[in-house]
Amino acid sequence: MREEENKRSSQSSSLKRLFKKRWVFPAIYIASAAIILTGVLWYQSNASDTDKYEYKSSDLAGKKDQTPAVEVNTAFENFKMPVKNADEAVIKTKFYDFNAKAEDQEAALVFYNNTYQPSTGVDITMKDGETFDVTASLSGTVTRVEEDAVLGNVIEIEHDKGIVTQYQSVKDIQVEVGDKVKQGDVLAKAGQSLFNEKVGTHVHFEIRKDGVAVNPSSYFDKPLSALQEEVSTGDVEESPKVKQQEKMEGEDGAENADDQSSETESGEDKDQSSDKGSDDDKSSDNEEESTQSKEKSNS
Repeated sequence: MREEENKRSSQSSSLKRLFKKRWVFPAIYIASAAIILTGVLWYQSNASDTDKYEYKSSDLAGKKDQTPAVEVNTAFENFKMPVKNADEAVIKTKFYDFNAKAEDQEAALVFYNNTYQPSTGVDITMKDGETFDVTASLSGTVTRVEEDAVLGNVIEIEHDKGIVTQYQSVKDIQVEVGDKVKQGDVLAKAGQSLFNEKVGTHVHFEIRKDGVAVNPSSYFDKPLSALQEEVSTGDVEESPKVKQQEKMEGEDGAENADDQSSETESGEDKDQSSDKGSDDDKSSDNEEESTQSKEKSNS
């Protein structure tokens, strides 16, 4: 018992001597601060590490949104010629413009089936006359892929707000209906068509707004919004076929108006002649009455 008490007393006396030293408490404070600081840094590093949770910008609280993102850059794309090497391209047949000069209008006519028809687009060839890759002028969705012996097959791509681009006289088609294409993607190879055989290997390119053809050359290197703005102000050139039909209707209306005017004139002449006849009858009656009265007075 005494030995144990002696040990305890010796241990307590050694602790007392240790705490009496000046460096003990500062050392304890520094060690405690180091432990606390280490704990804080470890907590912060774990809190900022969010990669393991695999958060995504499309995640919503309490909802899983699987809707794909919609591209918004289409409206800012510029119309491009439907070829890879625009410097080597040549426009053989231009768009028929009713406001153009007579020689330009004549050059924009296509002779097919013994008739001249106005071109509703442009025919593009290469300087060497060889085939080439036909590319998408704008990003969009393929809505029509059709084999046509006269036009040389047709591809149609829909863009924003009723605007479509059409590619005719193509072969080796590489897209299908429903495909999403980006500007510059290869659609097919340039081919030939019965509609405009004299051009040779080419692609017939059209731009349409709500079914009305516009001049593609006026919108190359211009954004899609430029066509939309002109549509809103009503400055878009009407399709040659539409204008031709309106012209024919106007001529028919003028002919009908001439017929109506001639009918009215003939009717007026008839009325005047009938009025003149009635006046002559009246004058003859008056003369007969006067002669009868003279005879009575003489008798």
